[in-house]
Amino acid sequence: EFFILGRVRMRMGFHWRLAFWQRRAGGGRSLAACPDCGRLLQDQEGNLITAEEFQREERRRRCEHCDAALWTLMRPGKSDGGSRRNTILKSMCRIPTIGPVRAERLLSDFGEDFLASMLLDNVSEFINLMDAKGNFIFSDRQAKRMERAMANIEFGFGEGGYQPTEFIKRYLPDGCFDLLVVDEGHEYKNSGSAQGQAMGVLAAKARKTVLLTGTLMGGYADDLFYLLFRILTRRMIEDGYRPNARGSMAPAAMSFMRDHGVLKDIYTERDGSSHKTAKGKKLSVRTVKAP
Repeated sequence: EFFILGRVRMRMGFHWRLAFWQRRAGGGRSLAACPDCGRLLQDQEGNLITAEEFQREERRRRCEHCDAALWTLMRPGKSDGGSRRNTILKSMCRIPTIGPVRAERLLSDFGEDFLASMLLDNVSEFINLMDAKGNFIFSDRQAKRMERAMANIEFGFGEGGYQPTEFIKRYLPDGCFDLLVVDEGHEYKNSGSAQGQAMGVLAAKARKTVLLTGTLMGGYADDLFYLLFRILTRRMIEDGYRPNARGSMAPAAMSFMRDHGVLKDIYTERDGSSHKTAKGKKLSVRTVKAP
């Protein structure tokens, strides 16, 4: 079996927002409560959380009393009328040669579920649609224009997507896949890259990993550090490159640069009467990477 996964799709998760119930309290305050059990929410110190404070939180959390999720899925942006039909209509109008009238006709003839499933899973079937008499809906010229345009268009009709690499990380064992082939491997080398971290998850689940690239590095040793750490994690840790107590990889990356790259320590010394009772010198040191 072969599985083909795009680098954008493998790192894209769902959109969410906080969900809570507002309860009025004395002094005109509005407190945040669990929408399931109604219990007032508290912070780590046991203080009640106001609705404004809860809305400023950036992480998903659950109710400590009933374990209900205090967040919900959301669709980014606003669709006309908010209905699924309007969303599909708007998506089809993005395709060349399809206007509002033709989109309405297609929906009436084939239905929402049928068209949505084809746009999400099999674009070629949508381009080769046939009517009841067996004739193609779109001409050859229209089909060519649509095929070129739809190669760069993504459609989404659900409430959000589940990140594929998150599912693989949670539910599939290490070594589940025999071989991982990564095209354009240099695109996964940045330190804070979401797609780089997603690729690292896939590499951990594969027995062997092959990276294809024509420009492996940009001239600096740390161009290779995060790439090597993601595909050869155990080997890099054995060599001493591991996260610190805070989980940061910056010290390990600096150590890798000292071992396999070029670092310049720049000393700056300034003379001046900076002290109140005696003359002194001020010495500063900064380290920069070099190619």
